[in-house]
Amino acid sequence: MRLSVLDQSPIISGLGARRAIEETLKLAQRADELGYHRYWLAEHHAIGALADPCPEVLVARLGAETKRIRVGTGGVLLPYYSAFRTSEAFRMLEALYPGRVDLGVGRAPGGDQLTARAVGGGHFPDARDFPEQVWQVCAHLDGTLPEDHPFKRVRVQPEVETAPEVWLLGSSDYSGALAAQLGLPFSFAHFINPHGGDAVARAYQESFKPGREKKPRTMVCTFLICAKSDAEAERLAASIDLRRLHMALNLDTPVPTLEEAARHQYSAQERRYVMSQRARAVIGGPQTCRAALEEMASRYAADEIMVLTITGDYASRMHSYELLSEVIR
Repeated sequence: MRLSVLDQSPIISGLGARRAIEETLKLAQRADELGYHRYWLAEHHAIGALADPCPEVLVARLGAETKRIRVGTGGVLLPYYSAFRTSEAFRMLEALYPGRVDLGVGRAPGGDQLTARAVGGGHFPDARDFPEQVWQVCAHLDGTLPEDHPFKRVRVQPEVETAPEVWLLGSSDYSGALAAQLGLPFSFAHFINPHGGDAVARAYQESFKPGREKKPRTMVCTFLICAKSDAEAERLAASIDLRRLHMALNLDTPVPTLEEAARHQYSAQERRYVMSQRARAVIGGPQTCRAALEEMASRYAADEIMVLTITGDYASRMHSYELLSEVIR
């Protein structure tokens, strides 16, 4: 099973954004050593628990800090940006790290409506043009714009002989259908929507039309906490349980530490909500996680599993990825 990492650069209570970014660099280096296939960074804006609003900047540093692992975005929120400018940024990354760069694109706002308007220069991002934008990004990168396109003669620099992989990301049938139509690899966000993704993935595979890719490639991304035992993983999950409750209550807070999570007294209603969110995650010891990921890969007919791990301390997050790499080779 091919394993990869999604990192949202979580900010743990009391530690701050600079520490979160430092820990992203450390985790990327360790993931490279452990043999993970790719390392993606997510774009979020004005969220107290997440430190990375501009993943393409941090990807440039990750490439220099690693040797083998693919680096990229999961993803750039394309409706905010021009297709041409996005193509230039990732052509530059490809020039720096040839054969190692991924451009994953999505259409979510990555924050609340007020923040989205601020990022969009006063306008809420209009996702209606998203299919055209994705097509233009690929055409700019590959030099395949039609002769009558108004930007055909605009040079996309730096002019290098290779191009990044382009992935379409999503948590619905819309994204799967678009990836199939454009002939792109598709990554389903199980950690956002744990229901029906297997059907979306199979529909993508069945309706795929060769384009930039000759055949479909499917990835599924899940939240995961792996520890030495199921009981220890459950203990570590307390921080993210409370974080999910904070999100539901619109509390813009950092990721709680285990100590903070232990102090929270859940009402029956809160406990029901928290447990309802567990479908997004795999939580357990190494063998439990391996069995769950193998089942998920089979259900999605996925070529690759991407794992997002957040805990109440950076050491246990690192250890989760280490344990997982030992049990899945």
